[in-house]
Amino acid sequence: MNLPAEIDDLATCPVNRRDGVTLWRQIAGRLHGDIASGAHKPGERLPTEAELSAQFGVNRHTVRRALEELSRNGLVRVEQGRGTFVAEDVLDYTVEPRTRFTAWIRKHNKEPSGIVRQLREVPADRRVADALGVRAGSRVVLLERLGLADDRPVSLTRHYFPAARLKGLLPALQATPRITDALRAVGVADYLRQQTRVTARLPTPTEADLLRMARGRPVLVAENINVDRGGTVVEFAVGCYPTPRVQIVFEP
Repeated sequence: MNLPAEIDDLATCPVNRRDGVTLWRQIAGRLHGDIASGAHKPGERLPTEAELSAQFGVNRHTVRRALEELSRNGLVRVEQGRGTFVAEDVLDYTVEPRTRFTAWIRKHNKEPSGIVRQLREVPADRRVADALGVRAGSRVVLLERLGLADDRPVSLTRHYFPAARLKGLLPALQATPRITDALRAVGVADYLRQQTRVTARLPTPTEADLLRMARGRPVLVAENINVDRGGTVVEFAVGCYPTPRVQIVFEP
């Protein structure tokens, strides 16, 4: 909505068109102040662009520029097709000998859950084979799961397991959503993190949609190798974590 330049009554148009500060910066500042004061809570969805346009008496392009600035500064996150939300507190993902998803989420007083996207046997490509210590083309069990904390996506992980070494794992995973329980069912009483390698990149369109994040914000990619008590590799996992909500922490 475009208003005539002479309309600047703050009762009807709450931005000042005569002080030299661009309109989008004024709007970004107002929203920033509302977020800082607690008027908009973490995780809350902001009014739509159309609603903000009407509220501030400006066109939607101006509102969009203000929201882009807030997103760039990590104050809000844009979910494609769902709207703009106030950014939540960032969860520390601490890499430990026994890093477990459920324990990680509950440590932050949130409820863990997950959505299995695929569970099947596939031939191992070279990277997976090298990590698991098997031949390329060998059968491996693939579990891809979207991890959530209070119904907000915080991870998208592909777990690979050597099928021949862990006979019966596929039906075990079909019977329980917990990897620890499934591995115990096939004789792996405990497993430890042997190696974690972290990189960063932009998400694919599918990753951005599933993780509900802007495509211009990076994901952290952690490649993990887990071994049993005897040092035999039982799992290779590649996890994507949205930087607006997760940071990976290494401690001695």
